Amino acid sequence: MTTSLRLLAIATLCLAAGAACDKTAAPPAPAVPVTVAAAELRSVPFELTAPGTVEPIQTVAVQPQVNGMIQRIAFTEGQEVQKGQVLFQIDPRPFRAALAQAQAAYQRDSAQAANADQDVRRYAALAQKEYVTAQQYDQARTTAAAAGATVSGSRAAVEQARLNLQYATIRAPIAGLTGSLRVREGNLVRTSDATPLVTINQIRPILVRFAVPAANLGLVLRYRSRNPLVRAEPVGGGTMSAGTLSFVDNTVDTTTGTILLKASFPNRDGLLWPGEFINARLRLYEDENALVVPASAVVSGQQGSFVFVIQPDSTAKTFPVTVGRTSDTLAVLAGGIEPGDRVVVDGQLRLRSGSKVQIKNPGTTARAEES
Repeated sequence: MTTSLRLLAIATLCLAAGAACDKTAAPPAPAVPVTVAAAELRSVPFELTAPGTVEPIQTVAVQPQVNGMIQRIAFTEGQEVQKGQVLFQIDPRPFRAALAQAQAAYQRDSAQAANADQDVRRYAALAQKEYVTAQQYDQARTTAAAAGATVSGSRAAVEQARLNLQYATIRAPIAGLTGSLRVREGNLVRTSDATPLVTINQIRPILVRFAVPAANLGLVLRYRSRNPLVRAEPVGGGTMSAGTLSFVDNTVDTTTGTILLKASFPNRDGLLWPGEFINARLRLYEDENALVVPASAVVSGQQGSFVFVIQPDSTAKTFPVTVGRTSDTLAVLAGGIEPGDRVVVDGQLRLRSGSKVQIKNPGTTARAEES
């Protein structure tokens, strides 16, 4: 019985010792691989972003000013034209004939008026000698005045006929890009037609309209005199164009609580297109010495935003931060960490405060610390 108890005690001690050995030999948790970047002070532009629409500065619907047949179309639809360039030629023969007729009538009336003036001078001399009555003299003067008025009307008719002949040649009133043609050679056009012959949009320069919250109106007005930069990027990506703020509306839209702005773009490369949707960025000023980290470093939690900061013992510790705003890929912080702190920008999902980390980009971190 004593031997059995001893064996049982020895077995119990061995089991306890084995369990203790297993507990002390448990391997530590593996380090979490992370990518880090250094918090730094830099100049960051203060920008307002908003969706916008491209619109031409001028749009002209070309209409005929005389009736006639389209004899020639001097451009191709979609072509960019210059101001004064010939677009359409309406058959000018009827208008040339009308001009010649008006000029002939003017010459006839001018001759009759000259003869009436001579009669007035003759009757004036005869009236002084009482060879004619005063009534005859007054009649001669009335006839001369009527002839003069007829000459004025004939002169106006000549000018109208000359103007109609000029209108037979339709020229571009502005420089711009033509749209689709609504007529073809041989078509009869009338001044009463509601459909324009073609529409021209001015694209150089061009405007971009966008709206920002009315809460930013004070900032916009403060920096408006500096012609702040506006950048426009096509929705979906593409080449960004640069322009300047040119217009601030004089009233706030009470329905949306926004203020309408317009920016002018040289558009020399023709990348901005009327009716195109873009993302507008209005840069008002530069925020000097702003504390920034990559926006991907900021994690949103139930208690607010925080970042993981790498400690000297290669552990990650959470620090609450307040994000003032974002600029492109950067988050501007209102304190919470110090410049030079290394923050985790990739791998946060596997981290908790106190986790060991393995930095995957030590070279980048070293260069950040040296700078």
